Amino acid sequence: MNYSRRDLGMLIPALAAVGCPTGAAAQDKRMLTSKIFKYEDLPVKANGQNKSRDAFDGETHTGYHIDLHLTELGPGQAPHAPHHHVHEELLMLQTGMLDITIGGKTTRVTAGSIVYAASDEEHGWRNPGTEPAQYFVLAIGRDTA
Repeated sequence: MNYSRRDLGMLIPALAAVGCPTGAAAQDKRMLTSKIFKYEDLPVKANGQNKSRDAFDGETHTGYHIDLHLTELGPGQAPHAPHHHVHEELLMLQTGMLDITIGGKTTRVTAGSIVYAASDEEHGWRNPGTEPAQYFVLAIGRDTA
């Protein structure tokens, strides 16, 4: 069957409107765009003394996955047991203090400290203080290939 230029001209916008489930169109749906994330506008998820706020979860223009969340960790609390995963994590401590354990070694960090947890390295943290600790975690990459 032969299609004229006019037929193709009418068909292409129709296909674009329907969308494509794979390839670039699917990636664009998760691609992060410039945006301001105001702290007070981020929904709060409470779990006992702990509070978290998800800021974003998506892909850069190159298709690399990143997500960012903020946590307020109560005194004496840990967000979860030490664990490991394929993706890397960058933790930036805003207020309070944390006991960070990486590969079995524990280090106390204070406000302004930055922690990098490499791929597949066991890591975890706990708030040893009497006040909440507030930090950001940037997850870099995915756990699946």
